[in-house]
Amino acid sequence: MINETIIDSKRMIEDAFKTHFEGLHRYAYTIIRDELMAEEMVQNVFYKLWKNKDQLDISGTMAGYLYRSVYNECLNHVKHEKVKAAYRVHMARTMENLNNAAEKLKLKELEEKLDEALRALPEQCRTIFQMSRFEQLKYLEIADRLGLSVKTVENQMGKALKILRTQLAEYLPILLILLFNF
Repeated sequence: MINETIIDSKRMIEDAFKTHFEGLHRYAYTIIRDELMAEEMVQNVFYKLWKNKDQLDISGTMAGYLYRSVYNECLNHVKHEKVKAAYRVHMARTMENLNNAAEKLKLKELEEKLDEALRALPEQCRTIFQMSRFEQLKYLEIADRLGLSVKTVENQMGKALKILRTQLAEYLPILLILLFNF
């Protein structure tokens, strides 16, 4: 024999769904401001009600119980969304800090390698490279200042770039951006 209380609970839930769904949906929408989520909140309430139909003990009116349940479901959803948003902001900041720290470390390492590579260049080659890239002088200006031919400056720059390219191969993309302002 089927328990008549369970049958009555099923009918009561079905009737409540038919009677109150639209009003509950509108109410949930006023809290959440999202049609689909409002519908989901109401469906969650009815699902929980259905799942626990055999232990159902509602004091007061069914409508009061449903509206209070939808309100609580919506508040829980809003709180959960706030926690997720705060977590996203936290993770974005954490990743930004990690990226900044990694970039600073990489730049520091690059500076050290560049200084080391520049010190390894022959004297005249290093002087010409520094005048060209750091002082941004043209080959003709360098040649005039050092009393060299433009062809010698070009050859020395070519030699410097070849040596630096070899020694700084792993840093070449970053180095190109820094030195040549691409």
